[in-house]
Amino acid sequence: MFCKQHGFTLLEVLLAMSLLSIMMVLLFASLRTSARSWNLGEQKIAQVNEKVVTYGFLKRYLSNARPLWRHNDGQRVFMFQGQNQSVKFVSNMPLSSAYKGLQQFELFLDNHNDSQRLMVAVKPFSFQENSETEAQPQILVAQIASLKLQYYDVDAEDWAEQWQDKETLPALVKVSIELTDHSPWPPMIFALQRAGVQNEQNMPKLGL
Repeated sequence: MFCKQHGFTLLEVLLAMSLLSIMMVLLFASLRTSARSWNLGEQKIAQVNEKVVTYGFLKRYLSNARPLWRHNDGQRVFMFQGQNQSVKFVSNMPLSSAYKGLQQFELFLDNHNDSQRLMVAVKPFSFQENSETEAQPQILVAQIASLKLQYYDVDAEDWAEQWQDKETLPALVKVSIELTDHSPWPPMIFALQRAGVQNEQNMPKLGL
């Protein structure tokens, strides 16, 4: 007698392949969704880190700007000079950093391709003009759509768009940054250390 050998019919094979194809499609779709979520999460973390680093940098150095003067060609020049999209000031670097002692900072916008970048340049401060020392700008914030700096004048009890040809530091500096991806970034307000100010009660609250 011959034994019958049972196998798969063509219909069963086609059905199994169809089910396998559906499972593979679902699996790849799930992996693609997971990878996309992972990338979005990394982007959000990078954005938050960039904002935290920028706030910490400005809090540490801009808030501690020093009311110093420099002698240029026999004239005294106040070293805090603020404009709507740039600011120059002198602040102290910690002893643990590569730059020690008083340093001259400059924050400014730099056009790069179709976007702008917030750059920071740091070089040693000298009470006499030193044209030989050049700062190497570094990127502080990339992909900026707009930057606005404002300076609170205690005497005028209002925000000024510029702070130039003054003999004192502004009471507050407001930094407003808008990124190209339109992610939220509330304005940052920093109080500067000022000596001999009589009208501090006229300053707005930092939370505003």
